[in-house]
Amino acid sequence: MGKISNEDLLKRISDKFQDQVTVVGEPFGLLTLETGREQIIDVLTFLKEDPTLQFIFLTDITAIHYPEQENPIGVIYHLHSLVNNVRVRLKVFLPAGDVRIPTATVLWNGANWMERETYDFFGVVFDGHPDLRRILNVDDMEAFPMRKEYPLEDPNRVDKKDYFFGR
Repeated sequence: MGKISNEDLLKRISDKFQDQVTVVGEPFGLLTLETGREQIIDVLTFLKEDPTLQFIFLTDITAIHYPEQENPIGVIYHLHSLVNNVRVRLKVFLPAGDVRIPTATVLWNGANWMERETYDFFGVVFDGHPDLRRILNVDDMEAFPMRKEYPLEDPNRVDKKDYFFGR
């Protein structure tokens, strides 16, 4: 158990940001919050630089794609306070036509490669990133492979017909 409970953490964040941060849930004890792209750097800065909270370790930046939602692309930040042994997850959902968000490299140098990977697989553009280009896929690739924009299998494949499997 950490020195700060999720309730105390939520109270400190709510006192600072009022209606700008909403609680999504607390799955497996991990406080999950949602905010907007305009506030994300302010929230991350507060969590990192607050002398009580000290979320100095950026564990991960990634994204998710829910094509059925109004804002289908979500950028996910995982932070860890090593001093308090507490973790928090922040989510920012972006509209399909405007997948831009400010870079976290102004706070953590390690965000550089995490944001490049998120750009490479989901197409999220991190404004202000020092070197935003593909990191794992080929440079001339036009699609973003982790987006759910294509059918999982080719419907014309003949080797996947049911009669081959006794159905």
